[in-house]
Amino acid sequence: MTISSITVRKTLPKAPGIYLFKNSNNEVIYIGKAKCLFTRVSSYFKKQNKDWKIDALLAEYGDVDYILTKNETEALLLEAQLIMAHKPKFNVLLKSGQPFLYILFTQPSHKATAGTANDQPTNIKIVRNKNEKGTYFGPFLQKMPARQAYDYLIRTFKLFLCNKKLEHGCLDYHLDKCSGSCKPDFDPNEYSFRAQLAIDALKNTPTIFLKKIKEKIKEYNQTFEFEKSKNLHEYLENMDIIFHTLKIKFSENKFKNEAFAATTPYKSILEKNYDAISHELQELLKLDKPPIRIDCFDISHFQSSYLVGSCVRFAHGKPDKNNFRHFNIKTLTQQNDYAALQEIVSRRYRDPLEIPDLIVIDGGKGQLSAVKAILENNDETAAALRASGTQIICLAKREETVYSSKLPEGVVLDIKSGAGQLLIALRDYAHHFAVSHHRAKRKKGQFLK
Repeated sequence: MTISSITVRKTLPKAPGIYLFKNSNNEVIYIGKAKCLFTRVSSYFKKQNKDWKIDALLAEYGDVDYILTKNETEALLLEAQLIMAHKPKFNVLLKSGQPFLYILFTQPSHKATAGTANDQPTNIKIVRNKNEKGTYFGPFLQKMPARQAYDYLIRTFKLFLCNKKLEHGCLDYHLDKCSGSCKPDFDPNEYSFRAQLAIDALKNTPTIFLKKIKEKIKEYNQTFEFEKSKNLHEYLENMDIIFHTLKIKFSENKFKNEAFAATTPYKSILEKNYDAISHELQELLKLDKPPIRIDCFDISHFQSSYLVGSCVRFAHGKPDKNNFRHFNIKTLTQQNDYAALQEIVSRRYRDPLEIPDLIVIDGGKGQLSAVKAILENNDETAAALRASGTQIICLAKREETVYSSKLPEGVVLDIKSGAGQLLIALRDYAHHFAVSHHRAKRKKGQFLK
């Protein structure tokens, strides 16, 4: 689907977010951020602003997608995250390494008690990955503000832990930088109290915290200590950036549904009028009416264990990312696709208003029978599904065959037809969505053992 500058003006909102240029195969080839998506993307199509890089990009693009954010800072963080994950062809920066920084307060080994040799009190660090237990603040993309804020917290709350052991303390201790961990009379409890104050300062409203810095700057100016005032002013600016970033509460999972929908390639089924496709589906599946909202369920596991499920929804032939759902299956520890499907379908439609026009199951006759068995239950979900009349079908991968109560012998899809492309794209989307969730949980060690 090729869009012109005229189409861009009609479809792109005047709001902050990121935009994704895609090629004819719906593969992401460039990701950018914008304070105003409409203005930024439209600029690519203005002749006076073109150069060879933009010409090369426009020669390959087939579509433009976008994800809305609350503000420009959130767009900046999301842009960095997606560029690192997908490494688009036309992006140069942020494609290697971890772009984010975090301020970490490590978890103490146990309750700090003065005189305990094995005590490891809370330490404050700048890190790029969440590999240790503790309290994390971030992510931050700008290195200078994060490191300046870290330095300010170290100095203000005396949180520097040195590895020396001196009777009268190290040089940094006498310069009022070290916490005194080098001295025999170091008090871990008092240190832990200061560390908690620093954590609270970042967790709570910054108004009082920043006010104290401003008052100190004023005090230095009145006593003509301009060097100290200048240094503190730099801290003030950087702490302000830190608090602004923390306020938006960005996380690497915040836009996972939107990002998945925007970056997963799928066949362009919208080149054909969806009204025609929906009528194809109605005729193929012997439905009472053309389906508008279609849900598809899939189960993912690893070596028959660690079950998770997914449900994706297409509305009018395209991904409805606000209605994607992940399911953590905790009632089963070993592979049982039938029971897992029954669980997630029942959970998905606890609200009768969520029931779509068509339900698709990734699997064969066994999976279909398991889900249809839900209709025999004596509960509100089963009653709502029966009342809706929504048909349940399954799509077997081997021969792309559709089965349902109205098609007990199955029908092989014509993969060149609009209906065939839609059902396969929906099934593949659900599969990729489930697998991506499964991999993320395995990576973070979130499965119960």
